[in-house]
Amino acid sequence: MRPVSRIDWVISSCRLLAVIGDEFEQTRPFAGVSIGTGIHLEPKTVALLLVLARGGADVVSTGNLNSTQPEAVEYLRAHGVEVIGGPTADVEEHETYLRRVLAARPDLILDNGGDLFARWLEDPYPSLRGGTEETTSGRARLVPLRDRLALPILVINDSPIKQFAENEHAVGQSVLESFIRITNRSTNGKRVTVFGYGACGRGVAHNFRGARALVSVVEVDPVLRLQALLDGFAVPDRESAIAEADVIVTVTGAPGVIGATASELFGDGTILLNAGHLPWEIDVAGITAGNETTSATDGIETVTLADGRRIQILTGGHMVNLAGPRPLGNSVESMDLGFALQARCLEAVARGEVGAEACVVPVPRAIDEAVARAFVALA
Repeated sequence: MRPVSRIDWVISSCRLLAVIGDEFEQTRPFAGVSIGTGIHLEPKTVALLLVLARGGADVVSTGNLNSTQPEAVEYLRAHGVEVIGGPTADVEEHETYLRRVLAARPDLILDNGGDLFARWLEDPYPSLRGGTEETTSGRARLVPLRDRLALPILVINDSPIKQFAENEHAVGQSVLESFIRITNRSTNGKRVTVFGYGACGRGVAHNFRGARALVSVVEVDPVLRLQALLDGFAVPDRESAIAEADVIVTVTGAPGVIGATASELFGDGTILLNAGHLPWEIDVAGITAGNETTSATDGIETVTLADGRRIQILTGGHMVNLAGPRPLGNSVESMDLGFALQARCLEAVARGEVGAEACVVPVPRAIDEAVARAFVALA
């Protein structure tokens, strides 16, 4: 029996990307175009970057903090894609990788968190045509910079397809799966508090409830808090939600959601995990400062507080479904859809079909509809 790598299996499972790749080989929308990317480097991302290369792009890529998988780096390099750096959780090292991508002067940027576009503004070069941003966090970062960017930048996360297919359905599944895999703990009857009730938070809350956990939601937006209540979740105040939780999941995009001051409220054995893009929602440094910290197993740190209570932090506060042991991320199908949006949006920018007025805006409706029709046709 001939062995097949997991990356090969994932690529073969991305059916929509395969169709787009076949088309791109004929139409060559990126001929003579370089694309710089800073995105989680894992098997599904490999499928996307190879599709861009099939369309003629010269791709130069680096990963995100603590989510780069060595196998993905090796595979991309073996297939002619330039990858800068490798796995790192070091902020300064990651900074050098991002700046090396920009030093290549890419014509298009595929960004994840606004890292590349924000740094381009520090030393802009005129040949940048625009690109895409993947996340809510990146959109929030780039919106105040619109006047300075003045380039077409399409926000994938603002597509309704991305919201319901990946954020609501897939993130919830993958975070639940990661919690169970890393901790080997049951969810039945566990009191789970989810911070944030955007699309990702909704998915997390619904999936844990589906796994028979007792779920409460903390949300600062009054309308989303009402939605959580009407969806059947408890919506206690922040302090009560922390004190009563066995498991706390942050899905907000905001820094310092759970910090050192929360230590007074934690119950013994409380498990903390982050499902947001950036590793800042749980203030790990603040919680661990002055306390004994041990690593009992892959992906789990145990912090012993002065009074003997123990807090478990998963994957160092990094995105739990793309860090830690055997990180799998979101489902293949959801990422096939999301990355089809990426490919089509980059194609639109490369062909000049969107102008500077489309600066940090949602995916055009025509692209949403085309991707939706293509995916249903393959179902």
